Amino acid sequence: QVQLVESGGGLVQAGGSLRLSCAASGRTFSINVMGWYRQTPGKQRELVATLENTNIPHYANSVRGRFTISRGNTENTVHLQMNSLRPEDTAIYYCIRTQDGINYWGNGTLVTVSS
Repeated sequence: QVQLVESGGGLVQAGGSLRLSCAASGRTFSINVMGWYRQTPGKQRELVATLENTNIPHYANSVRGRFTISRGNTENTVHLQMNSLRPEDTAIYYCIRTQDGINYWGNGTLVTVSS
């Protein structure tokens, strides 16, 4: 089993920045993908950004150029630097780790962007 713990959510004004972090623990493998999805009420969970262990990032078109995903000091930590935040970025952000064909999810952290 893998456990994911997110941190860094909160309230910010439009145009501001936040940094989310996610730490994985448990039975982790070196070959993995970590990333972030987000969800708002009544909508499906959507991809924000992912990062392979080879450090190849993938971004949703809506956040490309504003968000940056990166690994931490270990391969079990991932960060999401969010700049130029917009009210439409308001959502619960979930960390995901995929390894050995299994998706593991965190409990989510709320990001609220006020206009």
